[in-house]
Amino acid sequence: MAERSVNEAPLGAAGDRATRARLTFRRLTGLDRSGPPPPQTLKDQPWNVKTIPNAIGFVRLALIPMFVVLALGSESGTDALPAVIFAVISWSDYLDGLAARLTGQYSRFGALLDPFVDRLLVVAGLLVCWNFELLPRWAIALLVARELFLLIAGNVALRKGYELRINWPGRAAVWPTMSAIFFGLAGLLTLAAVLLYIGLVLSYYAVMLYVRDGRAQLRASRAAEG
Repeated sequence: MAERSVNEAPLGAAGDRATRARLTFRRLTGLDRSGPPPPQTLKDQPWNVKTIPNAIGFVRLALIPMFVVLALGSESGTDALPAVIFAVISWSDYLDGLAARLTGQYSRFGALLDPFVDRLLVVAGLLVCWNFELLPRWAIALLVARELFLLIAGNVALRKGYELRINWPGRAAVWPTMSAIFFGLAGLLTLAAVLLYIGLVLSYYAVMLYVRDGRAQLRASRAAEG
């Protein structure tokens, strides 16, 4: 029998339980996103709208118009309440993912609602920052163009039956982009601009990967038809 290295997992049931607990914690917190997506989120599954994560998503969606009205109604765009509402909507994105993992209530509708709310929130936040010049307008224009492109391209891909999954640059771009908007709303304009540039680079890299994957699915579809 081969000897086990001291760096490997401990032997026996206790080691197995520890390993499962560690993996469960990483899955629960979203640190481990390896493996295929939950089957309930795939394109051929029922929408299953009535779930706890989707309820959180609807609340997030309803708060966006409130944020826009309060922010645009302020004198400088840096009032505390709109900034807090923006932060709540942003951070609750983590909450609905946690709820889905805790309850197992994954759904096709949730897989579509979550990125839609995120993109709508980004566009709403950038609208406020544009209006009050809280962030460089040229960078805002590029980011809004990217978000609109993904909304249109995503709808086209959905109708054609293609599946464009969130890639790592797209996921990584969320934090600096959301943080840039929040710090702009909080009046920390230099920090906000730096974070926006980082988010912009990651966002456009993600678009390149989405286009590449879409083309690959189109070629595969044509090959299957031929």
